[in-house]
Amino acid sequence: MSLQGAGQVWRRLDVTLRDLPLGTLFLVASFLPGLRGHGTQVGDLPTRPFDAPAVVALALECLSLVVRRRWPVVCLALVACGFALDQLCGYHSAAGTTLPVALISAGFHLEQRRRTTVVLLSVAYVPLAIALARLGSGGETATEFVTFYLALALAWGAGAWLRSARAAESARRERVAAETRTAERSRIARELHDVVTHHVTAMVVQAEAARYLTAAPERLEQSLTAVSDTGRRALTDLRHLLDLLNPGHGTGFDTDHGTDHGTDHGVGPAEARQARTPAVGRLLTLVEQTRRAGQPVDFTERGTPPASAGSADLVAYRVVQEALTNALKYAHGSRTSVHVQRGEREITVEVSTDGTGSRVTAVAAGSGRGLAGLRERVDVLGGDFSVGRGPDGGFTVRARIPADGTS
Repeated sequence: MSLQGAGQVWRRLDVTLRDLPLGTLFLVASFLPGLRGHGTQVGDLPTRPFDAPAVVALALECLSLVVRRRWPVVCLALVACGFALDQLCGYHSAAGTTLPVALISAGFHLEQRRRTTVVLLSVAYVPLAIALARLGSGGETATEFVTFYLALALAWGAGAWLRSARAAESARRERVAAETRTAERSRIARELHDVVTHHVTAMVVQAEAARYLTAAPERLEQSLTAVSDTGRRALTDLRHLLDLLNPGHGTGFDTDHGTDHGTDHGVGPAEARQARTPAVGRLLTLVEQTRRAGQPVDFTERGTPPASAGSADLVAYRVVQEALTNALKYAHGSRTSVHVQRGEREITVEVSTDGTGSRVTAVAAGSGRGLAGLRERVDVLGGDFSVGRGPDGGFTVRARIPADGTS
C-alpha cells in the first residue's frame, strides 16, 4: 500500500483510534528506567517507586488521551485527577507531561462552557497546591506554584489561539468562496445578457424586416431562415451557460421547438464546441449574422493570434457582439465597421457606425449593463475600454485587451 493510501486509511479511522498511539507512547515512556522519577514535579515531595496506585495514576494520565478530541472535558478531568495522584504520591512520572497536552486539546476542541472549565480547573488547583505544600518539606515557595499555574494557563492559551486561528481561516475560506460565487454569478449574468440581447435583437430585426417581404418569397424565406438560425445559436449558447450552472446535467433543448426533450436536435457537436470557444473564426460568423439582420457591416481582421491568448479571445468576441447588438438596436441600417487587430501582446477592437441609419442614437460612454460589463471584463485583464460619439452622430467602441490575460 502506498503512503498516500495509508494516509487515507488513517484519516478514515475514528479519532479515538488515532489518539490511542499518543496515549500508549506516554504510558510506555513512563516505565522506561531512564525516565522513571524524572518527570514533572510540583512541590518538593521525595520521589517514590511505582506501586499499585501508580498504575491507576498512569492509566488516568495516558489512556485518557484517546478521548481528547471527542470528549475534551472528560479527558482533561481524568488527566487532572491522574496528575494530582501522581504528584501527591510522589511518583513524578513522565506521564505528567500529558496535562499540558490535555489542556491544549481542550483549549482547541472544547465547544461550550469554556470559561466555566477554566474557572473550575483554577479552583481545583488551589487545594492541590495547598496539599503539596503541607506534604512537602517546606522548601517550595508560593512563586513556584504560581509559575506552574501560569505554565498550565499558557498551554490552554496555546490551544485557544489555535482554535481562533482555525476559525479565522475557516471564515476566510467561506468569504473567498462567497466572493467566488458572487463573481461567477456576475460573470454568468453578463454572459446571459450578451447572448440573449444579441440574438434576440437580431431575431426581432429580422422578423420586422420579414413583414415587408411578402411580395418577395425568396427574400422572405432567407429572412425566416436567418431568424431560425439565430434562434438555434441562442439556444446553443444558453445550453453552454446552463451547463456552467449545472455541470454534467444535459439541458436537452430541442432547438426545433424550443422545448426540453432531453435531446440535442438541431445543434451538432461542432457547433456546441464553437459556442464554448468563441474564438477567431466565430467573429466572421457573428458579422454574417448581423448582416443577415439587415445591418451593413465592413469587417477587417489583421495580425496573427498568439498560441494562447487566455481570456482575451472571449472578451474580444463579446466586445464585438455587444457593439453589433447596439448597432442593430440604435443605428439600424447605418453602415458599421469592425476592425480587429491581433498581436502577440494584445488584441485591439474597434466598432463604429457612421450615423446615417434610421434610428441613430449615440451610446453614452458607460451606459447600459452590457457596456458596463464589457468595461469590467477588459479592466480585469488590464486593458482599456471606451465608448464615444462620432462627429457624424454615430458611436465608436474601442477596446485594447492584453493577449496574455488568464482571468
